[in-house]
This record gives sequence, C-alpha cells and structure tokens, in this order.
Amino acid sequence: MTAIAPGCPSGLSLSATATPAQDPSAFVAQKDGVKSLDLIVKGARCGGCLSKIESNVGRLPGIRLARLNLSSGRLRVEWAGQLKPHAIVETVSDLGYGVTAFDPGKVDVEDARTERRLITALTIAGVGTAAVMFMSEPLWFGSDLPADMRNILRWLSAAVAIPVAIISGQPFFSSALASIRARRLNMDVPVSLAVILALALSLYETSVGGQHAFFDASVMLLFFLLIGRVLDARLRRRAYAAANELASLQTATATRLGLNGRAEAVRASDIRPGDILLVAAGERLAIDAEIISGESDVDLRLVTGEVEPMATITGQTLHAGAVNLSAPIQVRALAAANDSLMADVARLLEAGEQKKSGYRRLADKAAELYVPQVHATAALGFVGWLMFGATAAQAAYVAVTVLIITCPCALALAAPLVQVVAAGRLFREGIFLSSGDALERLAAIDHVVLDKTGTLTLGDPVLSNMSEDARRALTHAAMLARASHHPFSRALVKVAGAGPVAEVIREIPGQGVTGTIEGRRAKIGSASFLGAMAGGGSELWFAFEGEAPTPFHFDDAIRPEAAETIAKLKAMGIEVELLSGDGAERVARAAEAAGIQQWTARATPQSKAAHVKALEASGQKILMVGDGLNDAGALAGAHASIAPGGAVDVSRLASDCVFSGDSLRAIAITVITARAARARMRENFAFAALYNIVVVPVALAGWVTPLIAAVAMSASSAVVTLNALRMAGPRRSSQGGMP
Repeated sequence: MTAIAPGCPSGLSLSATATPAQDPSAFVAQKDGVKSLDLIVKGARCGGCLSKIESNVGRLPGIRLARLNLSSGRLRVEWAGQLKPHAIVETVSDLGYGVTAFDPGKVDVEDARTERRLITALTIAGVGTAAVMFMSEPLWFGSDLPADMRNILRWLSAAVAIPVAIISGQPFFSSALASIRARRLNMDVPVSLAVILALALSLYETSVGGQHAFFDASVMLLFFLLIGRVLDARLRRRAYAAANELASLQTATATRLGLNGRAEAVRASDIRPGDILLVAAGERLAIDAEIISGESDVDLRLVTGEVEPMATITGQTLHAGAVNLSAPIQVRALAAANDSLMADVARLLEAGEQKKSGYRRLADKAAELYVPQVHATAALGFVGWLMFGATAAQAAYVAVTVLIITCPCALALAAPLVQVVAAGRLFREGIFLSSGDALERLAAIDHVVLDKTGTLTLGDPVLSNMSEDARRALTHAAMLARASHHPFSRALVKVAGAGPVAEVIREIPGQGVTGTIEGRRAKIGSASFLGAMAGGGSELWFAFEGEAPTPFHFDDAIRPEAAETIAKLKAMGIEVELLSGDGAERVARAAEAAGIQQWTARATPQSKAAHVKALEASGQKILMVGDGLNDAGALAGAHASIAPGGAVDVSRLASDCVFSGDSLRAIAITVITARAARARMRENFAFAALYNIVVVPVALAGWVTPLIAAVAMSASSAVVTLNALRMAGPRRSSQGGMP
C-alpha cells in the first residue's frame, strides 16, 4: 500500500535525493559498549516522515534509540551489538531520503548553499514568468492576430517555459520522484504532475495548431510555490544554530599539565578524568573540575545565575561554563567533556529541539487533507470525462485544469507570508524572530516562566543606597577599584567615573585589593578581608588602615516596565512565575518588585528543564524567558522561548526570538503579535479551503481553461498575500501599549 506523507514539503535541495552517504564508520562513537551515530537526513519535514524513519531504523537489530530532529534534520542512533553503521544509512536511504554523516562544520554551509539554490530557482522562475506572460498577452487579447504570429508566439513561449520549468522545478521534481520511489506521496507530487502535464499538453496543442497552450500557467505555478519554499527554507535554516554554538563551546581548548609540569594545549574532548589543568584568569572552564591549588574569584552567572562572584577554596567543584576571574588556578578534571554540565545542557537542548520539531504546524495539518483530495479529484475528472465519451486529450485537459486550479500556491504561501510580515513587524519593535513556526507556538502559550538574573533584572550589579559615609569614601575607594576586574569594583567605578589609580597595588584573589592612597595604606574587598561584620547582602567594603570600614551595597536592578509587563500578561490570562538559580533572598526581593507571587530559587540547569517539562506535562503551554547557559535546556524544552539580546549565544540561539533593549514589554508585544499572526494564518487556510470548494466543480465541469485556472490560482495567492499584509500595520508606540 502507498504511504502518504502529505504535509511534507520536501525537496529543499536541488541535488538528487535519497543519495547514500559515504562510509559512516569513522563517525561512530562508542561508550560503555553502546555505539552512537549522528546522521543528517534531507527531505524529512513532517510528522509522517519522522514516524517512518524512527520506526524503520528502530526495527534494526540492537537499536536502543532512533530519534530524528525535524528542525535540524539530525538523526541520532544508538545501538549495541554487531550492527554495521552502513545498514542504518541504507535503511534511511531506501525510504527515499538523502542521508549523510553529521559534520558540524558542514551543516550551515550546506544549508546556505541550499538556500542560494532555491533563490536562484526563484529568480529564474520569476524572469521566465515575466517573459512568457509578455509573449502570451497578445494571445489573450489579440483575437484578430494572424495564425502564423500566434504560432510563433507559442513556440517562443515554449522555448522559454520548458527550460525554465526544468531548472526551477528541480526542488519539486526530485522530491516527488523520491517520494514515489519510497511508495509515499507528498505535496510535490501534484505540483510536479501539474507542471509536467501542462507543458506536455501545451506542447502538443502548439505542434498540432490547437487552440489552447498554457506555458505561462506552468512557470507561474513554480514562481509562486518557490516564494513559499524560499521563505520556509530561510526560516528553517537557523534551527542548527544553537546546537552548533554549544558544540563549539564543548570543543574549546584547555591547558593540561603533564607529569613533568609541562603545559600543553589540548582539545576539551581529549581531557580525561584525573587530568590536571591550568585555568588562567579570564578563562572559561571546558569541563567539570575540582580545585587543587590557587585562590581566585569565579563568575558563575552562566551556570547558576548568581550575580555575585564566588571566592574559590581548595577542593571546591566548578562546573563547565564557570569563568575564572582573578588569578590562575589548578584543577583536576572530574569527568570527560561528554559527561560535563555543558554536555548535560547540550542533551537538554537537543531533547527540547526534538520536542519542538515534532510540533505540527497549521500548514502541515491543512496539507494532510490536501494531497489525497487533489489526486482523487484530478483522477475522477479524467476517468469521468472518458466515461462520457471524451478523448484522452480532452480528459487530460480537464485533469490538468483541476491540478492547476487547485495547485497549493495559496496553501504554500498562507503561513510563510504571515510569518515574514509578522517577523518584520516584530523587527521594527526590536524583537528578532528566529524560528518559522515560533509564532504559532507563541500564540498558544498560557504560562510564562521567567529567569531572574539578566532577564527580569539587568544582570549587572549596580551601586545602590549609598550612605553619607559611602559618598565621602567613593573617590578613594574607586582608586583601588580601578585596579580590579571584580564586577562590584566595575560597578563602583561606573559611578565614580574616570580617575587616578592607587599606588603599590596588590590584589589578593578571593579577598580584595590593597594599595597606597596619598601615602596611606587602604583596602577594598570582602567583609572578612577588612574585618567587618557582613551585612548579608551584596556588598564591598573600603577602609584606610586603622579606620572603620565603609560598606558599598549593590543590587541587580529590575528591568524597566517589568511590573507593567507582568500585569499585562496576567490581564491576558497568562500565569507568570520566577525560576532562578540565585539565592532565595534575592529571588524573593525581585519577585515582590515585579508583582510575581510564585517563585523558585537555587534551581540548577537540570531542575529548570525538569520544571518546565513538568508544567508542559500538566497541559500548560510554557513560554520560557531566560539568558544564561543554565537556561538553555529550559528554553529549548518549553513550548516557546524568548531571550534578551544580552543572553549568552547558546541561550539566544536556542530561543524562538530575541529582544533588544532593557524593557520586558517585548514579551507582551511578541505574544499579541503571534496571536494576531495565528488568526491571519487561519483566515488564509479557510480562504484556501473555500476557494477549492468553489473552483473544483467548475474545473471538473470543463468550464474553465488551464489559462483561466492559472489566473484563478494567482488571484487566490494575491488574496492570501493581501491578508498577510494586514499584519504590517504602523509601528505602535511602546509607551502606548501593544500592537
């Protein structure tokens, strides 16, 4: 029986599909007796493709895991036993899909090449359509045109349309061919049939001097369909970005110390448990490790979300992603790079992308009904006319008319056009959409989970509530602070401004800085360093030798309009909660300032992802908003996600959209715009359905020619386009509310 995968807009490449990869044995990894292989699958774009590939690969002997990420096309396979990796490749190839071994360095290059090919095909189709339409115009309106001239114009149209269709139609032809070979049907099959049959009948009519030739309809179909295909390819291309960015972090180098104390640069992937590493000041840890010597301060914001740097102690465990701030330290590797916190985040990210890739878009749902109905209707028209005594040519004429008039141009443009217009509107508001189907998921959210540091707050400490003593001491304290890279010192200098630096400076890692100011010894640093009683908050102390120390207090400021945005979301029926890796006191204070009742502190990257997963499992549609490495898993696992522009690359790329500026108002703007876009998409699909209900009976009755069918198809595409452009309203003032 023929399997049907109607929602699969395959054929994003002009190269032949279902081409087996080179021997993938070199790409097989092995750990604890389990082998793994990552493959890139070309042409899989719908839930039917995912199910078919995973189930067929899963039936191979010894397979433990077969998981396909539709967004990136990455297939992860794990197995035990003697199964040859080439058998996995052949299984996928036999299903009609192109497959190659996954090479991170080539993925984006190949995607960019595919997009350029599609743009080239679109350009050729556009120029060809204009040329053929120009030559066809006298045939439409010149009823008194001499027969010889009509014949010449038709042959000229054929000379342009046939090569244009052959070149521009490759994405559809190759996809349809692979689909038929694999005994399944997709949307490219009726498109290819319509183009090929229209060209064949037009060529026949021209050669015998018939009345009808519709070369213009053939190239016009390809032009409109390629518009949607290019838009879809461009929106999909960034699906690889987050995983590749995280992979680049994981393949960073580190400095390993040999038995003779000699330092050598090695890849993080070559580090083994027990290796001794030297971590320089300013360097980021590539693996989880234990401190064995040295004192410094470490920045854990990427890992835990804590703003305040932490002083190190011997025996302390540091996770991958932590940044050493003050002085070199030596650490002992606790695990290989594949078992580090960074690798855990990578797995969370991949699992989240897999979940999102399985989301069934409105276009996929609409297309499920389209393909079988189009084939059945065209076949019914052909057989019906034969039964009523028509010739094969007349019956084929009706079938081609049906295929053309029902060609999925409006369907193909319905979602991509709205997505592009909505993305442009968001862009004008400083919000950058990075995922094609994100608007549909953003429109469905009913629960927002906010990170604190860098998301609800600005992420950098600011000097606050200075006493009179602190104001008097600020100038002298800044002379020491200018010699330090500690975040509190930088915040203090930001207030004090440029100025001189103290003499005889000495920094004690994890403690503070000493120096000479106007001939007097002075210190700045932690409460214990100056012998003061810690106040329990984020603070820095300064004192001249022999004098009482003066505290400087710091806070992580809430973003402007945060409380207003939270209230706006609640008014829209959306629940809001705060989820942070920071301490309970700071989290509670931020939640109270923003008007958030539900909050959680001390959350790890894994617990954040698990919390989002639990909320999703309860039936809620979660919007995760975060900026740190510790948020990446939760961002990828949520139904939709947003990151501020200052987020780390991995979190920014794992998100569906990124906003610039300091205002959280962008969250509400995005949700409102997404809901409006979803409404436009539904209207477009409803119009496409109504259009087919009206025009199909007319085409089956033989009352329209293929040319009129092409005009009707173009008109339906124009209606969909105009409806999508309703999203492109004037920019609303951020002060006045939302779009």
